[in-house]
Order: sequence, then C-alpha cells, then structure tokens
Amino acid sequence: RDTSHSSFSHLDAASISAASKVYIRSFSELSNSDVPLVGGKNASLGEMYNSLTPLGIRIPHGFAVTASAYQLLLQQPFECAPPPNKTRMLARDAETVGDAINNVMSHLVDVEDTAMLADVGKACRCIIANAPIPEELEAVIALASAELRAKYGDTAITVAVRSSATAEDLPTASFAGQHDSYLNVHPKGAALLTAIRSCFASLYTDRAIRYRIDRGFEHSQVLMSVGVMGMVRSDVASAGVMFTMDTESGHDGVVFITGSYGLGENVVQGAVDPDEWLVHKEMYNAGKRCVMNRHLGEKKITMGYRKDASGLNINAVMNKPTPKEKRGHFCITDEEVLELGGFAIKIEQHYGRPMDIEWAKDGVDSKLWIVQARPETVASQQLTSNVLEEYVVQKEDVASRVQLVTGRAVGHRIAIGRARIITELDELPLFQSGEVLVADMTTPDWGAVMKRASAIVTNRGGRTCHAAIISRELGIPAVIGTDAATTTIKTGDLITVCCAEGDLGHVYAGEVPYQLIKTDLEHLARPKKVSIFQNVGNPDLALKFALLPSDGVGLARLEFIIQEAIGVHPMALLHPERIADTKVREAVLARASGFSHPSDFFVAKLAEGVGTIAGAFYPRPVVVRLSDFKTNEYRTLLGGEPFEAVEENPMLGFRGASRYTHPEFEEAFELEIAAMKRVRETMGFDNVILMVPFCRSPQEAAAVLSKMEQGGLKRGERGLKVYCMCELPVNVLMIDEFSQYFDGFSIGSNDLTQLTLGVDRDSEKLQSAFDERSPAVLRFLKMAIEGAKRNGRYIGICGQAPSDFPEIAEFLSKQGIDSMSLNPDSVVSTNRKLAALEEKSATDLGLCENGGGGGGGGGTEKKREQPKHFLSNVFPGAA
Repeated sequence: RDTSHSSFSHLDAASISAASKVYIRSFSELSNSDVPLVGGKNASLGEMYNSLTPLGIRIPHGFAVTASAYQLLLQQPFECAPPPNKTRMLARDAETVGDAINNVMSHLVDVEDTAMLADVGKACRCIIANAPIPEELEAVIALASAELRAKYGDTAITVAVRSSATAEDLPTASFAGQHDSYLNVHPKGAALLTAIRSCFASLYTDRAIRYRIDRGFEHSQVLMSVGVMGMVRSDVASAGVMFTMDTESGHDGVVFITGSYGLGENVVQGAVDPDEWLVHKEMYNAGKRCVMNRHLGEKKITMGYRKDASGLNINAVMNKPTPKEKRGHFCITDEEVLELGGFAIKIEQHYGRPMDIEWAKDGVDSKLWIVQARPETVASQQLTSNVLEEYVVQKEDVASRVQLVTGRAVGHRIAIGRARIITELDELPLFQSGEVLVADMTTPDWGAVMKRASAIVTNRGGRTCHAAIISRELGIPAVIGTDAATTTIKTGDLITVCCAEGDLGHVYAGEVPYQLIKTDLEHLARPKKVSIFQNVGNPDLALKFALLPSDGVGLARLEFIIQEAIGVHPMALLHPERIADTKVREAVLARASGFSHPSDFFVAKLAEGVGTIAGAFYPRPVVVRLSDFKTNEYRTLLGGEPFEAVEENPMLGFRGASRYTHPEFEEAFELEIAAMKRVRETMGFDNVILMVPFCRSPQEAAAVLSKMEQGGLKRGERGLKVYCMCELPVNVLMIDEFSQYFDGFSIGSNDLTQLTLGVDRDSEKLQSAFDERSPAVLRFLKMAIEGAKRNGRYIGICGQAPSDFPEIAEFLSKQGIDSMSLNPDSVVSTNRKLAALEEKSATDLGLCENGGGGGGGGGTEKKREQPKHFLSNVFPGAA
C-alpha cells in the first residue's frame, strides 16, 4: 500500500509523534554515543553531520530507522506461508519473529557446516522478510521520508538505504560488506519499506553469521538499524574510498585516495582497477597542497542507474563499459583530490584515529560528499606490533620459475598452495583449507572460504577492494587485478603467491623457496656514532621502507623513476620533431598526452617520484642523486637513439656532471632542476639534499652549481645543501678543492673500486678482481673520510660495499664515517652489528683504562691476542 503520510490519517498525531521519537532519528540528532541505538554507520554519519558540516565537509541529509524499530519487528507474530517448509521446521512452534530466529539459530552447531549455515541463514532472512511491519512504524518512516524530500526540495530524488548494525564500524570490528545496502531506492511506496526490511534481514546473511561467530559476538546482542539518505548522483560522476593511512605499509603520514567513474560499489567490491592518489598530511596542513603521487587505473566499467519500462528509477543499478577516452583520464581533478584529502584529515583529527572513508561526487551539483566513515581496523592495528616480518626470496630462485601472472601486491607475505579456480557461488563448497583462491573477483558472500585460503588471486580489483581488505584482515597475501588469473592458472596447480618483491605481486608456477625473518624492533640495538640510511629508488616501496629503523635516505636514484615512471628520453620530450621514426614520435607524444607540453610530463612524473620518497621519510633527510645514466642506458629509453651517440666505453664516457652543462643535454638537465625545485618549494619537501654524480673536476662542479642557480636552485638558499658523489680517485685526491663547492660527500664504492683497480665492474671475466675490500680501495676510503673531516664536511657512503660486506661497515665505523646508506634488506642486521661493535669498543676501552697496568694483589696481566682480520694487512691494528 501507499506509505505516504496521508495514508495514516486515522492515526492520531500524538501516536505518530511518540512513535517517531522511538523509531526515527534524523542525522542532525545523532552522535557517536548513539551506536547502541542506530549502529556504527548511522552514528558516525550523525556525528559528522553535526560536527564536521560546519568545517565544510558535506554529509547528505538523512535519517536512521533505529534498532528499537528492529526490536519491534522481532516482537511481531511469526508468520510462515504454507505449506510447511524448512523454515517452519527449523523455527518449530515459535510465536514471535524473535523466537523463530532464536529457534532457527539453535540448529547451527558447527559454523564449518556450510550446508546448515546456508539453511539457517536463509530461514532467518525469510522470517524477517515475511514479518509484518507495524502500522505506526510505516507511518513514521513515511513521515521521515517526506521530510527528507522536503530538505532536498526535490520530490524526484532517490535514496540510499544502508544497513547499520550495532556492532558495525567499530575500531576492532568493521563488519565491512557483511550486511546489505541498496542504492537508487524510490523514497515513496513499497520500495522503501522493502529495502529497509531487506536490510534488517541481512543481519542473517551467511557471511554476517560467520563473522559474528569468528569475532565472538552473540547473535542476539547485535541489532540492526537502517540509514536512509539522499543519493549523491555519482552515477553520472565518480566515487571511491580513501584511508587516512597507506593501507599496504601502515604509514600514517599520508591520505590514500581511490576512485572510479559511477557509483562507488565497483571500487568497494573490486570490480574495477581504480585511480589512486596520495596526499601528504603534514605538507597539506602547512599549506603545501599538492598531489604527492598518482596512479591511473583502467576503470573498465561504470556503475549507474537502471530504469524500468515506465521510466521511473527503481532499486536497480547496472554496469556498462567505460568509454576508452574516459579511461585515459583521472576520474576527478587534482583540486578535487586535495579537497578530499582535506576532508580526510579533518575527519581523522575529529575521531583521533585512522579512518576508512567513502566519498562520492555529485554529477548534478559537481560537489564532493562523504557518505561513510569508520575506523580503519587492519593496518592501524598492525602498527601496534613492534615485530618486523621480512619475507625474502632470492633472485635466482624466482628467475628459474615460470611467472604465471602479475598484479597489485597486497601485503608483503608469501604463500604456497594448490590453486582452486572459483567462477560460481555453487563451487565454493569444493574449496579446501590451505588452497589458493583464484577468482575473477570476490564478494562478501565468500568470507567463509577466504578465511581458509592461504592466498588470494583475482582478475579484477584495486588496493581498496573487498579481496584486498579481507586478505589484509586475514594476514594472507593477495595479488589482485591480474586480468588473466582464472584462464592462466588451473585448479590443482601448485603455485607460489609472492608479495615480497615490491608493489607488483607475482604468481609463480611451483614452489619458490623463501625465508621469513622476524625482528623485535622495540629491542633492536642501534649505533650511536654512525647514522644508518637507506638506498631507495622505487617510490612505490618508499612508504614501506620508511618504517624501517633508519635515519633517512642516503641515495635516491633518479634513474629508476625515469626508467619506470617516465620511460622516455628527456630530449625526445623536449624535441619530438627531431625523431625521424613516425611510430616512435607518436609513442613519445602519446606517453605525454594530457600535458600542455610533452616536457611537462617529465617534470611532473619526476617530481612525484622524488616527492613520494621525500614525503615518506619526511622530515628525515633524503639525498637525491641527479641523473647518472650512461649513453647506452639513455639509448634504451623511448626516443633515445637520435640523441645519444654509441660509445665504446660508456662507463667512462658522457655521463654524470659532464652532461649537465653540455649543449647536447643541458635542456634536459633544466627539466631535472625544475622537478627538484617543485619538490622542495611547491611540494614543500625541504628535506631533499641534491647530489652531483661523476664530477671530474672542481671546474665542472662550479659549472653545474651555476647551472642549478640559473634554474632557481642556489646552494645555501632555503636551506639547500648540495653533495658530491665521492666515486673517482680525483674526488679523494682533491677533496680539499671539491670541498669549496659542496656541503658533503657520499662515497660511491662501486665506481671508486673499478677506477682504483682498473676493473670494468660489468665485465664477467673480471668479477673475481672486483673487490671493494682491496687494500688500495680501503686506503682511498680512509683518505676520503679524513679529507672530509679536515674540511668540516659531511661524509657518508651509499655504495654497495657496506651492504655486501659487514667487515667494510665495521671498518668505516672505526674510521669515523658520518653515515652508511644501505640496501633496505640489510638495514636491520647492520644496525645490530654496528651497535654491537660500538659496545665492544667501549668495553675494550674500559678494560684498557682500568686494567691495562695489572692490578694489585699480585695478579699478572693476561695479554689478549688480536684476532686476525683482513684489515690488519692494510692498517696495522685496524681490526
């Protein structure tokens, strides 16, 4: 029947008013303290509506049908349509809806009995679906709906009807995806009541029952409220999810935002590979508001409304292919990303904890709205653990295996198991514990199976999709968005799911051996005299590496960013007209599409890459080495051949500082200067220190600094420091002269070794002769440290030697080096070893001072033998 207010004119106003106070709450009447009355989702919406709307955050108008209304429904007479069926058999002789549900649930003895779980869940939902809704409840819902439509001034609006259980969206249990919600519901007539009753019934979906049991919740203690709110017309715009921390690493210094075209359900369920952005919180609050990093997703489908034959919107949505042209663009602008970032920061500040937030853009008014916010319950809780887990695979082990598919890595773990391809729901009972779940995508209905999986692999999805969220919660690796997992992998195949190789997850055929290393960071000893830095080139790993116990980044290479994120020779972007090959020229221009000039693409991507590393470690120092590609490496970049000569020995050729002021390359170097200026000044990361590589003379140093100054990067201004790579013998022998131009030095042990020993480090035949532990190399290291100290300059090392040879690290520490920059996988072990060395040195010093002359009592001094050590052959007593 029609549930408009006029249909209940026979009910007196006092009765309706009294019922409304019990069963309906406007968002404007709610706060966080109302979780027992309206559930976590509705309480949070009310809290934001009242507290954050004044701060400029838009929350849709809406109201909550309270848990008291659900309890009223449970008190109604139990009605089960004849003839006798399984529901009545399970419910036995129940008189009320509540009694019937309790009787049905008593049959569920073992939650692993999926058949009984399905029967019990279906019976409970059937009982609620057939329960009569009391007339006074219908009346107050109709009245609230009419008031909601009046607030929007639009009788044609549709609403979202969303479940909000009293144990939902809590800091320790999200219940994400366990209950049902309905979009594009007509707010008048039977559609609204049906949607509300369906939300009540979803308290007993199989997945929700299982989740409560797994989390230790009593079924009868969890009640259901329902939120009714105006639809944000994201069906003709975009929507997504954002977190006030990075979901993979747990880094809490950023806002991680995802989005796609159409309704946000596709992003939540993992049906699309969404766009992604990072916003740095501290810089945003300081007024340096820039997108720190971005990833363009494929966004293959768009979810919108479906209309019935009469043209009226009904409770239905549909997916359609996203036009190819739209897929090539981000679904929102940078300005909108930053507005969302600001919303997220304010929401987190208000709640005082990391948050999981859903947003939507209205295609009618072009405004951004927040439609849900709840505590983040996975990564934030993992941060409380001080145990570092490192899953390590050897390069030779993965190189010898067949790589089946790749996708986005979720987590950093590795799992091995037999694959099970699931394409239909009725195949779920076939799944065995310990298998790897391989599917197109997952939904909340798969929760029981996912809990028993050793890993998850999907064709579709992004880092905030259902499969990703659940795999993080379960602590298992997942590789998502592979496109072809279900067609490439076969059921029964033994596979290794590896998320320990960076942002890209890999699925290998067979069993790949790996090592799990656990470290208690709370009790990890760290050296006091030497700073420990990291070598970081991949921006995608920076947020993860920033959580390791280190003092910053001693070497951030531009080459990785140029190779992977840009992929085009900078001169090709500056002068595409010089590229004779039409296909190559078109490919260069296509790579830079969307920018006013192709060279702007280079500056933007380089700045984002460096900015991500600098932001991850902020405010710790990040030493960025300017480009040091050799000519043969530059030629491999798209469009590189016309701009690079073929050299007989590129290792000693046109590279490093010599390129920066040369007429053939100085325009490209100006792009690097522009990018670094953007990182330091526009993005605000003044922790960036620039470093000049392969500088052959003081005159070359002066020319490079002059060129940088012309581009707006003057040494000493805005705190800018410039270091020099100490990697040539001339850098060591003339360190007094070079110290006039640079604030510090970083030893590059690879080039210093090859140029000291006359060994090409790329020569396979001479590998046995390439050894950083050579007495000659060690003498140069000692001279470099002494020279830097003599001139009051900083000196560290960023070469491979300390990572590969602990004895080199020990030697450098004894020589008084300021810092060592290591590969991330050796940071923990080197911290431990150097701390032990310092402690041993202090102990030895104490023995010498207190017991060196032989004590009283007639005792005789026992002379300790100095252990033999390779360093003793270079510097007597150094060991």
